[in-house]
Amino acid sequence: MATTEHPPHRLRAWMLEGLSDMGKDQGQVGPRPEPGPEHQGQPWYRVMCLTGVDYFSTLGYQPGIAALAAGLLSPVATVVLVIVTLAGALPVYRRVAEESPHGEGSIAMLERLLTFWKGKLFVLTLLGFAATDFLITITLSAADASTHLVENPHLEEALQDKQLLITLVLIALLGAVFLKGFLEAVGVAVALVGVYLALNAVVVVSGLYHVVTEGHVVTDWWNALTAEHGNVFVMIGMALIVFPKLALGMSGFETGVAVMPHVRGDATDTEQRPAGRVRDTKKLLTTAALIMSCFLICTSFITTLLIPEKEFEEGGKANGRALAYLAHDYLGNTFGTVYDVSTIAILWFAGASAMAGLLNLMPRYLPRYGMAPHWARAVRPMVLVFTLVGFLVTWIFDADVDAQGGAYATGVLVLITSAAIAVTIAARKAGQRNWTVAFAVISVVFLYTTVVNVIERPDGVKIGACFIAGIILISLLSRLLRAFELRVTGVVMDDMAQRFVRDIAGRRIRFIANEPDRRDKAEYRDKTEQIRADNDLPEQEDFVFVEVTVTDPSDFEAGLVVRGEVLHGRHRVLTVESSSVPNALAALLLHVRDSTGRIPHIYFEWTEGSPFANFLRFFLFGQGEVAPVTREVLREAEPDPARRPRVHTG
Repeated sequence: MATTEHPPHRLRAWMLEGLSDMGKDQGQVGPRPEPGPEHQGQPWYRVMCLTGVDYFSTLGYQPGIAALAAGLLSPVATVVLVIVTLAGALPVYRRVAEESPHGEGSIAMLERLLTFWKGKLFVLTLLGFAATDFLITITLSAADASTHLVENPHLEEALQDKQLLITLVLIALLGAVFLKGFLEAVGVAVALVGVYLALNAVVVVSGLYHVVTEGHVVTDWWNALTAEHGNVFVMIGMALIVFPKLALGMSGFETGVAVMPHVRGDATDTEQRPAGRVRDTKKLLTTAALIMSCFLICTSFITTLLIPEKEFEEGGKANGRALAYLAHDYLGNTFGTVYDVSTIAILWFAGASAMAGLLNLMPRYLPRYGMAPHWARAVRPMVLVFTLVGFLVTWIFDADVDAQGGAYATGVLVLITSAAIAVTIAARKAGQRNWTVAFAVISVVFLYTTVVNVIERPDGVKIGACFIAGIILISLLSRLLRAFELRVTGVVMDDMAQRFVRDIAGRRIRFIANEPDRRDKAEYRDKTEQIRADNDLPEQEDFVFVEVTVTDPSDFEAGLVVRGEVLHGRHRVLTVESSSVPNALAALLLHVRDSTGRIPHIYFEWTEGSPFANFLRFFLFGQGEVAPVTREVLREAEPDPARRPRVHTG
């Protein structure tokens, strides 16, 4: 019998391994600083490669998607994209690095601006789009990696019609890596990015050489472009309309600020003022944007001029792998295969970066809101969840790179737009008028881009809405299931409050829960008389009043500060601010019990009204039917009835 029970026990322990540690570091996994004082971070250019496995890997599919979206106009639309990147996204995220230097990103900036439930729901919505961004990064990158495998001349015949299966296998392998454990991988990222960019540089130089030596391709392209669009102004106008479809080329900025904690900075940096880290992160963002901008312009130019239009379409040899097509065509199958291997490796590793981002992002917010199951703090169960969702998304899109482009672009654009709005508000609060106007204009540009992308490719917002609905539903169910959990992280009492407790500890400790109203002498006298009458208590028994003021009822966990005061010369009152009245009272009672060694008693009067309506008031606003909820919180927190504080209701 013992042997049959051990395997499930061992499996559960393995799945939930590191659960307490996950709670301490907000669920951060993947590349992160090693613990201990010896950790000094990494130089910014090495950390840039960690961002680059996501950002630079989009070169694997971006030129092909741009050619499909814009046709002959692809180079012009790409120039517009680069201008928006360097003049819009880059300044926004340089400001995000200043405002949020610990890797929280723009979501944390907006979280600080909004309170109560509207703030929580807004953050959950942004998390839905972030999940869209990261999950589609995993599925799209795996799909493009499988495209490079299937289209390789040496493997094309053997792997024909197996792209969906290969994509699922790649996603499964990614999940397996995280189930085993994901360690610091900056060195791997540096090697992958270095080799990949070098190979791309060779392809670009080769492509430009053929463009120069075959001068007619430029003339042919320009003649076709002018015949289709007329003049330069019409081209620019069309490019402004088309460029939202190319938004995949801006995918690395949110990751760029997420990796900030790994940037070394200066020896004089502190957690409060990490000036060196902020400066070097700006270098990281700027350098990555400039490198990517150069590659985007060059690759869109050579692929548009050198690859026949029909090859970009579904089933064509350049579909999802335009640069690989040129590598094989102009540099031979041996070099092309090396290029394919490098592309597959960095695309697969981009999925690893996205998985690490998901595992870092979700536990950073949801547990603090009480909106995640207990096991969501552990890595392995979440890896299984995200892997299964990746399977589902891949199956729905049939591992099609082009079909997933809309969903990916939607997630990227929503996050960039939210960042632009966040820095606009931050600049306005700082009284920086010029920056406020500039960021407001950038916000409008990205808002337009997002709306156009959603209208033209609604699949993105549909899948984003599915993620949002799923996150909100699971979050609310989790909060409901954890409604009676003791969620006070600590209790601190001032000198007067401690004096009150020491005084009554010599007798029977009796508290009266009072909802503060006028706080005049009559209120406390009448309340005392009512409690004595309802509970048949003698005149000589004395009490201490406890009053809880609800601050933000949407908060889940917080510390408790208890202050004591004497009102009207005789009534002792403990005042507390909390997000929930029952939780505050239960935490106070348990603290008094532990500090005095005596069991406290607390007295309530019944709340009028429907029990269901009162529960909703408690769930949403932290009030409601206080007495039974306080007792239930105490029951869950203290399983031994003999040690449980007593709750009396009359």
